[in-house]
Amino acid sequence: MSEEQNLRKTPLNSLHLELGARMVPFAGYGMPVQYPSGLMAEHHHTRTAAGLFDVSHMGQLRLVGADAAAALESLVPVDVLDLGVGKQRYAFFTNSSGGLLDDLMIVRPEHGAGFGELFLVVNAGCKAADIKHLQTHIGHRCQVVPMPERALLALQGPKAVDALARLNPAVVAMVFMTGAVIDLNGARCLVTRSGYTGEDGFEISVASEHAVALAEAMLAQPEVKPAGLGARDTLRLEAGLCLYGHDINDTTSPVEAGLSWAIQRVRRPGGARAGGYPGAAVIDKHLAAGAPRKRVGLVGLERVPVREGARVLDAHGHKLGTVTSGTLAPTVNQCVAMAYLPVSHSQLQHEVYAEVRGKPVPMRVVPMPFRPHRYQR
Repeated sequence: MSEEQNLRKTPLNSLHLELGARMVPFAGYGMPVQYPSGLMAEHHHTRTAAGLFDVSHMGQLRLVGADAAAALESLVPVDVLDLGVGKQRYAFFTNSSGGLLDDLMIVRPEHGAGFGELFLVVNAGCKAADIKHLQTHIGHRCQVVPMPERALLALQGPKAVDALARLNPAVVAMVFMTGAVIDLNGARCLVTRSGYTGEDGFEISVASEHAVALAEAMLAQPEVKPAGLGARDTLRLEAGLCLYGHDINDTTSPVEAGLSWAIQRVRRPGGARAGGYPGAAVIDKHLAAGAPRKRVGLVGLERVPVREGARVLDAHGHKLGTVTSGTLAPTVNQCVAMAYLPVSHSQLQHEVYAEVRGKPVPMRVVPMPFRPHRYQR
């Protein structure tokens, strides 16, 4: 059987084909990388209006039971117990060496809404391992219920709220990192005001049988156009957001990755619920004394795109690190990248060189995001 025949399809597969999408394999699924308008147009439209992304390949699951929050805290270094109803939080699973097994989003839905005590969205390539990880380590404390019967749509951009409010005006009152169970186009949905582009926007969990109708209802709004994985990647890189398996992995600590902000004080040394999760000793040490390397943003001083895997060198040609993501960023109109560098070379404005086709390309360490976030707080 060919790889194409083995690929799974999202509930929106037929709609992608009708819209002329170029489909590619991604995390075991056939996914739209771009539509006829092209990646650049989709990127700019999302930055100025609203792009609709199919992210149904992501893993959705719910944790059911009174002990769910405390159980989940045994696997993540973030504050889950104090997460309020209708609130969302970014988190990550860690291993015994302080590395990142995956990053995820956690929502505490309204009680009795059918989404458990906690609703989780995990990365597509990690979802099978994540579900096994949860079932193995906390399955005796709460029910771990995968939700493959649901699709996930992301409506992103400064005009996303205008478009979605025509389907239900309740979304206007939502702010960044909140979630609510509301009806959209006749379907009961779990909606969060969040996303992966650095823009205002929403992620919408909807039953698979209603996904196409809901997507068509959103695409019927004048602000909305479809966008594929290509634009999703350039948008998230401009926003300085990590892509699991590229910018973070099981050998990266959250402190090295610049994700310390996601570890609340109550889970840090001296906090009321410090430690108690895999790799806590390593992460606590990094929090206290700093990590030996750091994820940094780089801007090219020449107009030469620098891609993932490029070696980063000092002025003498010695290797400092490796580029984890890189592109010619459409909005900022510069070649940008992320890489891990020793702390001694990670100061802002420090110059390094990326090796492209055997030649050193000068780059400068700059703050991230490359383009300011525009979340609705």
